[in-house]
Amino acid sequence: MLKRPVDKSKLPSRYVTEGPAKAPHRSYMYAMGLSEDEIAQPLIGVATCWNEAAPCNISLNRQAQAVKLGVRAAAGTPREFTTITVTDGIAMGHEGMRSSLASREAIADTVELTMRGHCYDAIVGLAGCDKSLPGMMMAMIRLNTPSVFIYGGSILPGRLNGKDVTVQDVFEAVGQHQAGNYSDEQLAVLERIACPSAGACGGQFTANTMACVSEAIGLALPNSSGAPAPYESRDQYSIASGEAVMNLLEKNIRARDIVTRKSLENAARVVACTGGSTNAGLHLPAMAHEAGIDFFLDDVCEIFRDTPYFVDLKPGGQFVAKDLYEAGGVPVVMRELRKAGLIHEDCMTATGRTIGEELDMVDRDADGTVIHPVEAPLTKTGGVVGLKGNLAPDGAIVKVAGIPSQHQVFVGPARVFECEEEAFEAVKARQYEEGEVLVIRNEGPAGGPGMREMLATTAALSGQGMGKKVSLITDGRFSGATRGFCVGHVGPEAAHGGPIALVQNGDMITIDAIKGNISVDVSDEEMAKRKENWKGPRETIYASGALWKYSQLVGSAKFGAVTHPGGKKERHVYMDL
Repeated sequence: MLKRPVDKSKLPSRYVTEGPAKAPHRSYMYAMGLSEDEIAQPLIGVATCWNEAAPCNISLNRQAQAVKLGVRAAAGTPREFTTITVTDGIAMGHEGMRSSLASREAIADTVELTMRGHCYDAIVGLAGCDKSLPGMMMAMIRLNTPSVFIYGGSILPGRLNGKDVTVQDVFEAVGQHQAGNYSDEQLAVLERIACPSAGACGGQFTANTMACVSEAIGLALPNSSGAPAPYESRDQYSIASGEAVMNLLEKNIRARDIVTRKSLENAARVVACTGGSTNAGLHLPAMAHEAGIDFFLDDVCEIFRDTPYFVDLKPGGQFVAKDLYEAGGVPVVMRELRKAGLIHEDCMTATGRTIGEELDMVDRDADGTVIHPVEAPLTKTGGVVGLKGNLAPDGAIVKVAGIPSQHQVFVGPARVFECEEEAFEAVKARQYEEGEVLVIRNEGPAGGPGMREMLATTAALSGQGMGKKVSLITDGRFSGATRGFCVGHVGPEAAHGGPIALVQNGDMITIDAIKGNISVDVSDEEMAKRKENWKGPRETIYASGALWKYSQLVGSAKFGAVTHPGGKKERHVYMDL
């Protein structure tokens, strides 16, 4: 073990380990088998979202043990704890999805409370599924401790008829089954082989998007997000992360030294060039909020607008996370961005070195198949586009990766649904027409409550072969696995009286992803009249409990759908108490 002299006079753990008055506290630690030396060392929180809910999280427990080896090797004392996860693939398409986004806040809150309550000096956080990644990183930024993030890794693709398949294919197969084009037997085979291992969904859906963000923003070790969950190399990254957090603690490099306005911009670039999930437009502002940085949906979309899209990943492209890893991963992607002058190189990372210094050590080039050269991109603008107009004054977001430019403008009459279930039943029964804009409202953060994802509905449309023949807009969200011309995060949401609450069947809606416009052909006077006659937010069945509490606290999606005042209002920093 590498011994280091420890001065705890400025570390939080002094409140539970130092001096005669802390004898009762130390007695609890002796009860857990800690030695006198271990109690005297820095206490490092090792937080995981391990559970048996889904494959995304099932390997985190094993990886946490490897992190603890690294912490111990660098003369720290690891203390493992767990928090919740709600996994979107299981929660999708029913009431359970209301818990998903709210779980992000619960993860951040519970990690914060555990760290504060036990006075841990630094944190290594492991997460595997969509909301657990930003939730864990938000806690790190909020606490402003030395912090290292580790992604649990992606799932391996299934193989069917010589092709890679993912859970997205299963959702879309449900639509084909409803259309009579897919048999019970075919569905039974596909569902058994689409997800062959531990790990999060394999395409550039939300989990892998936010895993790329963790590297690009600097909280994760370079290339640590890429290896699939079953790979033994994940344990090596975990050990290295445990050692790295001790280095950060020694140098007093904290989460907010790493997460800055510039590093948030780097992260948004990586989302755009990989055709990442629209949910990054929600999570990056929420992470910025914890540091007191103004970085909103508009700012994210501005970066998306002038970033080339050059990494060919599902759902808009061909490849999965394993393929990106084998092509060199996020470091090679960022190296390509650097060639175009699109990376801030002076940002600090979890290694204690800057992004520029890390990229200087990358010796691989774009392979031209998964990662295209930045000078020869798939498209010249990002795979995700921001929209604004009289239907979404606070903005909206659409993923255009894989959609040809001639299909990025859509004009059609509205068909309005008051919730996702209503829309899904209509799609299932084919009660819609080609050329329509399906409007799903009352699904925003407060109005849902919980801002559900619409993958069941969009996948059913794709499975029916109608994904390119209709458009869909909502004040809710879309899964990172959604494809087709689908606009989410429309704000203000219906529950707050936004224009989406006032749209009527037959209103002509224009969505122009090239110009960044979303509008409804209704005069201001008519909209004002409709607003006067609006009966207010739809009542939900959530009049108590966690989702009621969330609906009361949550703010606009434009600002990240956050539930507390954030870094700007804080009066202390946890590490300095």
